[in-house]
Amino acid sequence: MWSAWNFDPFVLGALVVLGALGYAGSRTATERLCRLGACLALAIAFVSPLCALATSLFSARVLHHVLIIAIAAPLLAVGGRPDGSLLPRLPLFVPFAVHGALVWLWHAPGPYTWALSGDVSYWAMELSLLGSGYWMWREVLGARHHAAAGLATLVGTFLHMGLLGALFTFSREPLFAVHFGTTHAYGLSPLQDQQLAGLLMWVPAAGPYVIGALHKAMALLQRVSGPGNAS
Repeated sequence: MWSAWNFDPFVLGALVVLGALGYAGSRTATERLCRLGACLALAIAFVSPLCALATSLFSARVLHHVLIIAIAAPLLAVGGRPDGSLLPRLPLFVPFAVHGALVWLWHAPGPYTWALSGDVSYWAMELSLLGSGYWMWREVLGARHHAAAGLATLVGTFLHMGLLGALFTFSREPLFAVHFGTTHAYGLSPLQDQQLAGLLMWVPAAGPYVIGALHKAMALLQRVSGPGNAS
């Protein structure tokens, strides 16, 4: 498995272009590091052996998705989010709801199985998760919304992802037939694989959202304690 690197020209080319544009368009060293960090997270998700492992283990697929929505997406947002002047100012609930709905949709047995049935459906899943995750993080971390709204969005995301992870962890039977015959080679039953996936979504994936929520809470406290402080 450690030799199963994905050298698909499309994937490599997209990462190179993203990295080059990010590096060239960075205004500060922090932005440059964040964009390069996002490219690294995406490379781990799509190029490293994790990508191949995710075809056999649902837990690896969940880790793959955590890298996309909880690591790459916020780093892309921090590293160069647009000011939003050309975009309509929608309530923060909209990107929160869209992203949350897509997370639940693509981790339901039917849509998940369909996503693994072909290239078009696979990339529909991956790009919609990345795009909606970036949209939500950009709006949360931007200046167009009150810090309280950003805090509520991150806490809400943490809670609904934790609920989804708990459903996988405490399920008494495996739900994903596509992995019924692929997990035993790795010493896991399909149910154990699913429970591990739930724990990954429930606990480690919460880290970035907790960090973001603490940042927003600090900003909110500063705004309350001093009228001259920005949110």
